[in-house]
Amino acid sequence: MKLNLDNLEGIIGLVERVNELRRVPRVKKMVEDRMEEFRQVHEMDTFKWYEELVYCLLTAYASAAMGQKCVDALCNDNVLLEGSEEDIRLVLVETGHRFPNKRSEYIFNTRALAPSIKETILRFDDSKEARAWLVKNVKGIGWKEGSHYLRNIGYFDLAIIDRHILNNLREFDLLDEDGMKGLTRKRYLTIEEMLDVVAEKLQLDPGELDLYMWYRKTGKVLK
Repeated sequence: MKLNLDNLEGIIGLVERVNELRRVPRVKKMVEDRMEEFRQVHEMDTFKWYEELVYCLLTAYASAAMGQKCVDALCNDNVLLEGSEEDIRLVLVETGHRFPNKRSEYIFNTRALAPSIKETILRFDDSKEARAWLVKNVKGIGWKEGSHYLRNIGYFDLAIIDRHILNNLREFDLLDEDGMKGLTRKRYLTIEEMLDVVAEKLQLDPGELDLYMWYRKTGKVLK
Protein backbone atom coordinates (compact mmCIF):
# COMPACT_ATOMS: atom_id res chain seq x y z
CA MET A 1 0.00 0.00 0.00
CA LYS A 2 1.40 3.39 -0.97
CA LEU A 3 -0.19 6.71 -0.09
CA ASN A 4 0.36 9.62 -2.46
CA LEU A 5 0.58 12.26 0.25
CA ASP A 6 1.99 14.86 -2.14
CA ASN A 7 -0.86 14.56 -4.65
CA LEU A 8 -2.35 17.98 -4.02
CA GLU A 9 -4.49 17.73 -7.14
CA GLY A 10 -6.06 14.53 -5.83
CA ILE A 11 -6.75 16.04 -2.41
CA ILE A 12 -8.34 19.11 -4.03
CA GLY A 13 -10.44 16.85 -6.28
CA LEU A 14 -11.79 14.90 -3.34
CA VAL A 15 -12.49 18.11 -1.43
CA GLU A 16 -14.44 19.49 -4.39
CA ARG A 17 -16.56 16.33 -4.71
CA VAL A 18 -17.42 16.36 -1.02
CA ASN A 19 -18.29 20.04 -1.19
CA GLU A 20 -20.63 19.29 -4.09
CA LEU A 21 -22.49 16.84 -1.86
CA ARG A 22 -22.63 19.34 0.98
CA ARG A 23 -24.50 21.69 -1.33
CA VAL A 24 -27.22 19.09 -1.94
CA PRO A 25 -29.86 19.84 0.73
CA ARG A 26 -31.14 16.26 0.94
CA VAL A 27 -27.67 14.78 1.46
CA LYS A 28 -26.62 17.50 3.89
CA LYS A 29 -29.73 16.88 5.98
CA MET A 30 -29.12 13.12 5.99
CA VAL A 31 -25.60 13.68 7.31
CA GLU A 32 -26.67 16.28 9.87
CA ASP A 33 -29.49 14.03 11.13
CA ARG A 34 -27.08 11.13 11.55
CA MET A 35 -24.60 13.32 13.41
CA GLU A 36 -27.37 14.46 15.73
CA GLU A 37 -28.24 10.81 16.37
CA PHE A 38 -24.65 10.20 17.49
CA ARG A 39 -24.79 13.22 19.78
CA GLN A 40 -27.96 11.89 21.35
CA VAL A 41 -26.37 8.49 21.95
CA HIS A 42 -23.54 10.28 23.75
CA GLU A 43 -26.07 11.44 26.35
CA MET A 44 -27.63 8.00 26.82
CA ASP A 45 -26.76 5.44 29.47
CA THR A 46 -23.95 2.91 29.58
CA PHE A 47 -26.14 0.09 28.25
CA LYS A 48 -26.82 2.04 25.05
CA TRP A 49 -23.07 2.60 24.73
CA TYR A 50 -22.58 -1.15 25.14
CA GLU A 51 -25.23 -1.85 22.50
CA GLU A 52 -23.28 0.34 20.08
CA LEU A 53 -20.11 -1.60 20.89
CA VAL A 54 -21.89 -4.84 20.03
CA TYR A 55 -23.13 -3.25 16.79
CA CYS A 56 -19.54 -2.51 15.79
CA LEU A 57 -18.46 -6.05 16.66
CA LEU A 58 -21.19 -7.33 14.36
CA THR A 59 -20.50 -5.04 11.39
CA ALA A 60 -16.87 -6.18 11.02
CA TYR A 61 -16.74 -8.13 7.71
CA ALA A 62 -20.52 -7.74 7.48
CA SER A 63 -22.88 -4.98 6.43
CA ALA A 64 -24.16 -2.14 8.57
CA ALA A 65 -27.69 -3.36 7.91
CA MET A 66 -26.84 -6.86 9.10
CA GLY A 67 -25.17 -5.47 12.22
CA GLN A 68 -28.27 -3.51 13.17
CA LYS A 69 -30.56 -6.43 12.35
CA CYS A 70 -28.55 -8.65 14.70
CA VAL A 71 -28.52 -6.05 17.50
CA ASP A 72 -32.28 -5.64 17.23
CA ALA A 73 -32.75 -9.41 17.41
CA LEU A 74 -30.41 -9.71 20.41
CA CYS A 75 -32.32 -7.01 22.27
CA ASN A 76 -35.52 -9.04 21.97
CA ASP A 77 -36.10 -10.87 25.27
CA ASN A 78 -32.85 -9.23 26.47
CA VAL A 79 -30.64 -11.98 25.03
CA LEU A 80 -27.90 -9.37 24.66
CA LEU A 81 -27.51 -8.89 28.42
CA GLU A 82 -28.96 -12.07 29.87
CA GLY A 83 -28.62 -14.87 27.30
CA SER A 84 -25.89 -17.49 27.28
CA GLU A 85 -23.20 -17.56 24.62
CA GLU A 86 -25.20 -20.28 22.88
CA ASP A 87 -28.36 -18.14 23.04
CA ILE A 88 -26.46 -15.32 21.36
CA ARG A 89 -25.05 -17.67 18.73
CA LEU A 90 -28.49 -19.02 17.87
CA VAL A 91 -29.87 -15.51 17.42
CA LEU A 92 -27.01 -14.68 15.07
CA VAL A 93 -27.58 -17.90 13.12
CA GLU A 94 -31.29 -17.18 12.81
CA THR A 95 -30.59 -13.59 11.75
CA GLY A 96 -28.14 -14.72 9.08
CA HIS A 97 -24.80 -13.38 10.30
CA ARG A 98 -21.81 -14.84 8.46
CA PHE A 99 -19.78 -15.49 11.60
CA PRO A 100 -22.18 -16.49 14.38
CA ASN A 101 -19.68 -18.60 16.35
CA LYS A 102 -16.89 -16.07 16.68
CA ARG A 103 -19.15 -13.05 17.08
CA SER A 104 -21.20 -14.71 19.82
CA GLU A 105 -17.95 -15.41 21.65
CA TYR A 106 -16.84 -11.79 21.31
CA ILE A 107 -20.21 -10.44 22.49
CA PHE A 108 -20.50 -12.79 25.45
CA ASN A 109 -16.96 -12.01 26.57
CA THR A 110 -17.60 -8.24 26.50
CA ARG A 111 -20.78 -8.36 28.57
CA ALA A 112 -18.92 -7.46 31.76
CA LEU A 113 -18.22 -4.07 30.16
CA ALA A 114 -21.90 -3.18 29.84
CA PRO A 115 -22.35 -1.54 33.29
CA SER A 116 -19.15 0.49 33.02
CA ILE A 117 -18.24 1.08 29.36
CA LYS A 118 -19.46 4.69 29.36
CA GLU A 119 -17.58 5.54 32.54
CA THR A 120 -14.47 3.85 31.16
CA ILE A 121 -14.51 5.76 27.87
CA LEU A 122 -15.29 9.09 29.55
CA ARG A 123 -12.18 8.73 31.72
CA PHE A 124 -9.96 9.24 28.67
CA ASP A 125 -9.03 12.83 27.85
CA ASP A 126 -8.21 11.88 24.26
CA SER A 127 -10.38 9.78 21.95
CA LYS A 128 -7.28 8.26 20.36
CA GLU A 129 -6.27 6.96 23.77
CA ALA A 130 -9.76 5.52 24.18
CA ARG A 131 -9.44 3.82 20.79
CA ALA A 132 -6.09 2.32 21.73
CA TRP A 133 -7.65 0.96 24.94
CA LEU A 134 -10.51 -0.61 22.99
CA VAL A 135 -8.16 -2.27 20.51
CA LYS A 136 -6.06 -3.66 23.34
CA ASN A 137 -8.87 -4.78 25.64
CA VAL A 138 -11.88 -5.74 23.51
CA LYS A 139 -11.38 -8.82 21.37
CA GLY A 140 -12.86 -8.25 17.93
CA ILE A 141 -12.27 -4.50 17.95
CA GLY A 142 -9.53 -3.24 15.64
CA TRP A 143 -8.56 0.29 14.61
CA LYS A 144 -11.49 0.66 12.22
CA GLU A 145 -14.05 -0.82 14.61
CA GLY A 146 -12.71 1.27 17.50
CA SER A 147 -13.01 4.44 15.42
CA HIS A 148 -16.48 3.41 14.24
CA TYR A 149 -17.65 2.79 17.78
CA LEU A 150 -16.36 6.09 19.13
CA ARG A 151 -17.91 8.04 16.24
CA ASN A 152 -21.26 6.34 16.88
CA ILE A 153 -21.21 7.42 20.53
CA GLY A 154 -20.39 11.02 19.71
CA TYR A 155 -16.63 11.37 19.13
CA PHE A 156 -16.00 12.83 15.69
CA ASP A 157 -12.22 13.31 15.47
CA LEU A 158 -11.35 9.80 14.24
CA ALA A 159 -11.49 8.35 10.73
CA ILE A 160 -13.39 5.13 10.01
CA ILE A 161 -11.30 3.59 7.24
CA ASP A 162 -13.19 0.88 5.38
CA ARG A 163 -13.29 -0.23 1.75
CA HIS A 164 -15.62 2.60 0.72
CA ILE A 165 -13.27 5.22 2.14
CA LEU A 166 -10.29 3.51 0.51
CA ASN A 167 -12.15 3.46 -2.81
CA ASN A 168 -12.57 7.24 -2.55
CA LEU A 169 -8.83 7.62 -2.02
CA ARG A 170 -7.98 5.35 -4.97
CA GLU A 171 -10.41 7.25 -7.19
CA PHE A 172 -8.34 10.41 -6.70
CA ASP A 173 -4.96 8.62 -6.91
CA LEU A 174 -4.29 9.12 -3.22
CA LEU A 175 -3.85 5.40 -2.64
CA ASP A 176 -2.38 3.05 -5.23
CA GLU A 177 -3.62 -0.36 -4.09
CA ASP A 178 -6.08 -2.22 -1.90
CA GLY A 179 -5.41 -0.74 1.51
CA MET A 180 -7.55 -3.33 3.29
CA LYS A 181 -4.77 -5.87 2.78
CA GLY A 182 -2.44 -5.65 5.74
CA LEU A 183 -4.05 -2.53 7.21
CA THR A 184 -1.74 -2.44 10.19
CA ARG A 185 -1.81 0.15 12.96
CA LYS A 186 0.92 2.16 11.21
CA ARG A 187 -0.84 2.12 7.85
CA TYR A 188 -4.21 2.90 9.41
CA LEU A 189 -2.84 5.94 11.21
CA THR A 190 -1.03 7.12 8.08
CA ILE A 191 -4.25 7.03 6.06
CA GLU A 192 -6.01 8.77 8.94
CA GLU A 193 -3.48 11.60 8.68
CA MET A 194 -4.42 12.11 5.03
CA LEU A 195 -8.11 12.15 5.87
CA ASP A 196 -7.37 14.69 8.60
CA VAL A 197 -5.90 16.95 5.89
CA VAL A 198 -9.02 16.58 3.73
CA ALA A 199 -11.30 17.18 6.71
CA GLU A 200 -9.39 20.30 7.70
CA LYS A 201 -9.72 21.74 4.20
CA LEU A 202 -13.46 21.09 4.35
CA GLN A 203 -13.73 22.37 7.93
CA LEU A 204 -15.36 19.08 8.88
CA ASP A 205 -14.58 16.57 11.60
CA PRO A 206 -13.18 13.30 10.19
CA GLY A 207 -16.22 11.43 11.50
CA GLU A 208 -18.52 13.67 9.49
CA LEU A 209 -16.30 13.52 6.40
CA ASP A 210 -16.65 9.75 6.57
CA LEU A 211 -20.43 10.00 6.11
CA TYR A 212 -20.06 12.07 2.94
CA MET A 213 -17.37 9.79 1.52
CA TRP A 214 -19.47 6.75 2.38
CA TYR A 215 -22.45 8.31 0.62
CA ARG A 216 -20.37 8.89 -2.51
CA LYS A 217 -19.84 5.14 -2.86
CA THR A 218 -23.10 3.73 -1.48
CA GLY A 219 -25.80 6.38 -1.82
CA LYS A 220 -26.54 5.88 1.88
CA VAL A 221 -25.75 7.56 5.18
CA LEU A 222 -25.68 4.66 7.63
CA LYS A 223 -24.17 4.57 11.08
